Amino acid sequence: MRLRDLADLPDLKLQPMVTPEHFDPSIRWVVTTDMLDPSRYLSGGELVLTGLMWRTGPEDSSTFVHAVSKAGISALAASDGGVVPDDLIEACREHGLPLFRVPADVAFATVTESVVRQLSSARASDLSLVLDRHRRLVASAGPGGGLGALLEMVSSDLGMNCWVISASGRVLAGSEDLTDTEAIGREFLTSPHLPRYCRAQRVSIFPVDGEASPRVVDWFLAFESDWQTWDSPRLSLAGQLASIVAVERSRVDDRVSGSGILAQEFFRSIAGGATPNDILAQMQVIGLDTDAHYAAVVAATSGETLRLGELRPLLREVLAPLEITLGVVGTEAIALVPARTDKTDSVRNAVRSLAPGLIGSGTSIGVSAPTAPADIRSAIEEARYARRLAEGRGADCNVVGHDELATLTILLANVPDDVRRMFTSRLLTPLAEYDAQHHSDLIATLSMYLDTNGAWTRCAEQLHMHVNSVRYRIQRVEELTGRDLSRLEDRIEFYVALRLR
Repeated sequence: MRLRDLADLPDLKLQPMVTPEHFDPSIRWVVTTDMLDPSRYLSGGELVLTGLMWRTGPEDSSTFVHAVSKAGISALAASDGGVVPDDLIEACREHGLPLFRVPADVAFATVTESVVRQLSSARASDLSLVLDRHRRLVASAGPGGGLGALLEMVSSDLGMNCWVISASGRVLAGSEDLTDTEAIGREFLTSPHLPRYCRAQRVSIFPVDGEASPRVVDWFLAFESDWQTWDSPRLSLAGQLASIVAVERSRVDDRVSGSGILAQEFFRSIAGGATPNDILAQMQVIGLDTDAHYAAVVAATSGETLRLGELRPLLREVLAPLEITLGVVGTEAIALVPARTDKTDSVRNAVRSLAPGLIGSGTSIGVSAPTAPADIRSAIEEARYARRLAEGRGADCNVVGHDELATLTILLANVPDDVRRMFTSRLLTPLAEYDAQHHSDLIATLSMYLDTNGAWTRCAEQLHMHVNSVRYRIQRVEELTGRDLSRLEDRIEFYVALRLR
């Protein structure tokens, strides 16, 4: 039963003392206690009745309410001869815990009996409707039904809201607005077992494709209730709903659709050497605007958690809700995105939200600059190059945009290993040997000196040293290497050597 149903029971005459706004939890059972900390005997969702025998002073109210709130109870009903002390009211208000006053002439046994009777009636109603629900679930998922109508029906039947959400926390369908969806998405990506009740967001999450699928490319269901309090019919209904949503999810996979096949051939022809005129002609067949500009986004994976075929839905999620043209060539997934602005920041933000599910995937993503259709081949090559640079950074998932391709970093990334070793050894080996022999920090001092553009005072402050000590160390660097750090050319060579290490 819901909290609002408890307040409506006329024979109990419970008086609401604290009623948090927009909070109407389910009550799954009744517990009576006079312990100061009964949390070990609570599992969440209870209506707790107490005669306040634990209270010896105002401070006890805070201790008691903190304990039962942490245990996840739904509401508290209290009375000491029909009186509820102000400190208990204040503690409940502070913790957002609903509080009712039990009249002096109403026994706790009467409250328990009435609530248990209501709970039993609700379970019987669930059992009688389960077959009808199953029939309507299947019917509402037919052609034209859509997820919205399906979830509205579930919400109406169960009296609780339900949402379909992507791994990044994007709400795909649902009955009402849901807050902090990114946090719910993180719970979905990181929970060792599903289903799971997210206490902070007060929702239960169920996978759509089951535990076998990589969660980072999956959808999930969120119910406004604790699934651990459900009976078998409700759990069965959630499983049926997940199966139907899985079918709907498969419909958005365009690999076997006509447009998806055309897009795949489009990218293959570009890789095979199609001319600009051929590219324009194929874009018209696919339905792409040949007057628009496009950015290319390329993704690949070197880890074990994502397979090549799963890069397609990953890119769709990263670029959502944009309309993209998608294909796979070799070991890379490629997308074309209508580019009114630079997409690199939005891609990075999406990857950050999916980061918990990308651990171990070795995913790398490159983003090109927006370009005209005639230069799409160049855009794809630019995105591929950026992706290879991202792959070289070695984290679980990296994104490199076209803005990083015009920096010194891109030049240094392509220096052959033998040249890299020779260059750094010639400049830095004398300093490394001196540091090892004298337990000094010439290399660290040199690096900070260059980073502060040769500003003696600022360098000394960063190193927590006296200015004269910095001057002495830089003089020693010049003596050991035969270089003059007042010359721009020598500064540049040291700067490059330090970044090639």
